[in-house]
Amino acid sequence: MWAMTYNLLRAAGALTSVFHARATTATLRAHLVHVPARIARSARRITLHLPRDWPWRQA
Repeated sequence: MWAMTYNLLRAAGALTSVFHARATTATLRAHLVHVPARIARSARRITLHLPRDWPWRQA
């Protein structure tokens, strides 16, 4: 399970950006996994509501 989780996190980082492709596991968790968001569904569309002051909101 650990190896699968590590490989999936690395693949997500490589797909996201060049910075995340070379980032450490802790950075990937902080930027990609620990997203303080709320998921809402309306009219068969999924919307991700991010906080206004979240540093990586525009990215």
